[in-house]
Amino acid sequence: MAEQLATAKQKSPKREAPWLIRTYSGYASAKESNALYRKNLARGQTGLSIAFDLPTQTGYDSDHILARGEVGKVGVPVCHIGDMDTLLDGIPLDRMNTSMTINAPAAWLLSLYIAVAERRGIDRATLSGTTQNDIIKEYLSRGTYIFPPAPSMRLICDVISFTYKEVPKWNPMNVCSYHLQEAGATPEQELAFALANALAVLDAVKASGQVPPEDLPQVVGRISFFTNAGIRFITEMCKMRAFNVLWEEICRDRYGVTDPKLSRFRYGVQVNSLGLTEPQAENNVYRILLEMLAVVLSKNARARAVQLPAWNEALGLPRPWDQQWSLRLQQIVAFETDLLDFGDIFDGSRAIAEKVEALCYSAREELAKIDQLGGAVVAVESGYMKRRLVESNATRLAAIESGEQIVVGVNKFTEGEPSPLGAGEESIVTVDPRAEQEQIASLTAWKQSRDAAKVKATLADLADAIRDGRNIMEPSIACAHAGVTTGEWSGLLRDIFGEYRAPTGVAQAVVATDISGLMTLRAKVEEATDKMGRRIKMLVGKPGLDGHSNGAEQIALRARDAGFEVVYEGIRLTPEQIVAAALEEGVHVVGLSILSGSHLPLVTEIMERMKAADLMDVPVVVGGIIPPEDAEKLLKAGVARVYTPKDFDLNTIMADIIKIVQQTAMEAA
Repeated sequence: MAEQLATAKQKSPKREAPWLIRTYSGYASAKESNALYRKNLARGQTGLSIAFDLPTQTGYDSDHILARGEVGKVGVPVCHIGDMDTLLDGIPLDRMNTSMTINAPAAWLLSLYIAVAERRGIDRATLSGTTQNDIIKEYLSRGTYIFPPAPSMRLICDVISFTYKEVPKWNPMNVCSYHLQEAGATPEQELAFALANALAVLDAVKASGQVPPEDLPQVVGRISFFTNAGIRFITEMCKMRAFNVLWEEICRDRYGVTDPKLSRFRYGVQVNSLGLTEPQAENNVYRILLEMLAVVLSKNARARAVQLPAWNEALGLPRPWDQQWSLRLQQIVAFETDLLDFGDIFDGSRAIAEKVEALCYSAREELAKIDQLGGAVVAVESGYMKRRLVESNATRLAAIESGEQIVVGVNKFTEGEPSPLGAGEESIVTVDPRAEQEQIASLTAWKQSRDAAKVKATLADLADAIRDGRNIMEPSIACAHAGVTTGEWSGLLRDIFGEYRAPTGVAQAVVATDISGLMTLRAKVEEATDKMGRRIKMLVGKPGLDGHSNGAEQIALRARDAGFEVVYEGIRLTPEQIVAAALEEGVHVVGLSILSGSHLPLVTEIMERMKAADLMDVPVVVGGIIPPEDAEKLLKAGVARVYTPKDFDLNTIMADIIKIVQQTAMEAA
């Protein structure tokens, strides 16, 4: 017996190294974000994951009109090489693995990163990390796209074709299914839509002629993925195993990749934020742990990098302590448990194998349907993929409303003690409004101090490269060194490529919800119509740069199905445009959705413009992640109602809006 135990001990596998441990962070300014990065690295974080603010993500400088109220709110503003240098001060770029969540201007932010490294004498070939650079999913979910699909695909191709030679350790594209799940995708849709995105990009790279056929396997091998993991962690773990199966099939059958190292499904993950709750927010700690297990338990489908949200993200911007708590969770699983001592514990399980095959079967069917439409780009332009996501999200919400899908603390087990963790004004981070003004002042000084002739010359060369069909990366790196700003780089491309507004998916969506609840709402709408002489008309608006449109889409969809006349023009509208639309359309109520933390300046400006346009008899309701003290300020400013994530029942919200409209009409009569 002792001999057998000794033999077993000798054969036990060597403990596996843990995944890259990250936290997704950035806020206020490059200087403050750098201090946070260095603090987190000192506490055991092993890679950087940079969150950029919305102006940076959408290619605007901090002084642009659309950037008002958004600077430094959901990430760090990076307007030029000076900002990037400050952001990365004291961080060894030749030894750091850096992930940058950036899409439409990915080529530019990577150029800034390379230029900073070159300033420090670091060979670009030593740099390792990832640019998300998945523009297709931006049209479907997060909304930080800028250009039409064709030029956007060209930019992605240029980045991929440049990096596999010049920055060979870099992942030039992170196919991002994370935001697809946040937009309501089922596991099958997440598999199919993400893989369809990857196919569209690789086919475009192949067709561009920038990569010799013999080098295509190397390019395929540099494509990575960024996934999501929800609370149904067995299904989510099977989804990750299905991703492995399907990606290997695609690499082998479509692109002729035979080297297993180049066909490996390499992914990083942030677990689900969609399921984090505002009520009883402390329960989110358990949700995050369970969701993490989905991506680390199966060795053969284990994530290469993990970043976890903080427990209180449904309340606002997490504090450093909240991020530290999520960091410690990863470290406990990686270093205290015996998880990394064993091989794959699910190999041979019949239940797991059957679920994986079922997911693969459904994903293959959906992929075939997208292929019949003409691929992912056509499926975006036609509105097909967006419509499917809107419908899936509506089905998910309807299940929560009916109680069929239980969410603890929200629609069941709602009674409980108040939490001591999230009490008080300092329970979340609030960005000092002075940070925006300081960033703008710094930007102004930067523009005045640089060599204007070099800026003009490098931008001219970039324009020539675009028109001549040359790869834009080297000209963009030259622009970075010359001091060109994010807004100037993107502005040049806007002038050449134009801008784009993606389909909202609302008009075509068909969803079966609780008919009895809808019939009650429709009766109330008809009653209001009889009294007011015309049907209730609602404008749903997304002011500022916040592209998280899921909530706005579901409100617009439910209002439409309840019998409202709905005006919804999508994301990224100025307060001036929203008020002009309210006036022109003659609406009864304006509904605003803001999740970026910029609700106070944006809503205040809209209320001021409503007053100037003599529209104070049109009530305004606001939804978003809004702290109680901010909600009070909005109500004092004249907002009729504030809805937050705790208000999950859309029928109740609709009934409330009908009441508000009727009451306002009576007071005006």
